[in-house]
Amino acid sequence: MKAKDFSASSHLKFIIPSLIGIFLFMFPVSSGESITIPIAILAGELEAWLADYLSLIMMIIITITAIATVIVKAMGADALDRYPFFKSLFNVPAVWVVTRVLGMIFAIMVYFQIGPEAIISDVTGGLLLDSLLHVLFAVFLFAGLFLPLLLNFGLLELFGVLLTKIMRPLFRLPGRSSIDSLASWLGDGTIGVLLTSKQYEEGYYTKREAAVIGTTFSVVSITFSLVVIQEVGLGHMFIPFYLTVALAGFVAALIMPRIPPLSRKPDTYVTEEADDITEEVPTQHNVFTYGYAKAVERGSQAKGIKNFLKEGSQNILDMWMGVAPIVMALGTIALVIAEFTPFFAWIGTPFIPLLELMQVPYAQEASETILVGFADMFLPAIIGASIESEMTRFIIACLSVTQLIYMSEVGGLLLGSKVPVNLKDLFIIFLLRTLITLPVITLVAHLIF
Repeated sequence: MKAKDFSASSHLKFIIPSLIGIFLFMFPVSSGESITIPIAILAGELEAWLADYLSLIMMIIITITAIATVIVKAMGADALDRYPFFKSLFNVPAVWVVTRVLGMIFAIMVYFQIGPEAIISDVTGGLLLDSLLHVLFAVFLFAGLFLPLLLNFGLLELFGVLLTKIMRPLFRLPGRSSIDSLASWLGDGTIGVLLTSKQYEEGYYTKREAAVIGTTFSVVSITFSLVVIQEVGLGHMFIPFYLTVALAGFVAALIMPRIPPLSRKPDTYVTEEADDITEEVPTQHNVFTYGYAKAVERGSQAKGIKNFLKEGSQNILDMWMGVAPIVMALGTIALVIAEFTPFFAWIGTPFIPLLELMQVPYAQEASETILVGFADMFLPAIIGASIESEMTRFIIACLSVTQLIYMSEVGGLLLGSKVPVNLKDLFIIFLLRTLITLPVITLVAHLIF
């Protein structure tokens, strides 16, 4: 089908929402003395407006999440068969049930200031509930609401076709994998993992391709990246920060598929290869016209404003309830360990000579943040936020995003999916990504600062 076969309204259903989405998520705008994106400005205004109430709101959200999760586990997942969204939200593996309950306990302790000082102090649990979770609430609200503009109206289809000729020679992947990575980049790393796992199970990817896409292209979203750079006090540098992340991620994506453990995964399918898979552009089209036709076709299928608001609301709940309790639980534990024990200093010691060689200020403090990201992506930014050097905080923020494999979300989801990777693979990939992206990020940081 050609683009001219669609009505004018179908063209507009692709063009208008996609342009609004691009503006909200990608268009640099001036805010005071800094450059940022419109979503960040909206989030900042809301955060300032609700500042006195956000700790209470987040404590309530985390508590409701934990209680609902325990009730669903007690009732059995079948009780929510009629509500698949809530079933996926609350029917989680046992380890996440424990994590959510722990997050609730910590949030209540911090809000009411009861319990050990190590947990409720301003540098541990208090930092999370009274600072980071405020940012999460506001950013997730607007990002979640408007994400369907990027995902549901044809923009992914257009880029998917345009990037087909790039993915195979550069990354040894089929063109359709660009959709997975774009969905992750614009939406959430979990979206990319779920897409990849589903396509692998249906026989669209080989074991090697699924492992590569899941661990290399399920990238951290713009939304999460925005929270990370704000947490280290460099929100005004979002544009250079994200460009640095993109460059380092690109270099890692070129190298990782070509070295073990990913290169050793077999190029075999989990089922018989689907017969109707083709990456060829039909003869009556060029790459752009075909991509545009696919985009208009997708846009024309988009449902009305009610469905848009429903999906946006589900995104918001998924982010609030899926992420906030984990950040509260794992973040508090990690900050207690970081503040009151030498553990992260010990495991980061081997990186000190490397950081000193690359002339990174406060190399010892920075080394303590490097491996903690394997537990959760926010932890390096939280721990590194107090370092005085802006350059070092910039490097920590970029590295935490490009390391990609963090067990509180993408790593845990990969282990629970059908994608053929194990815990050992994930830790090796995490270390390799760290060693590959750190020099790239540091080089850019030296040019900027």
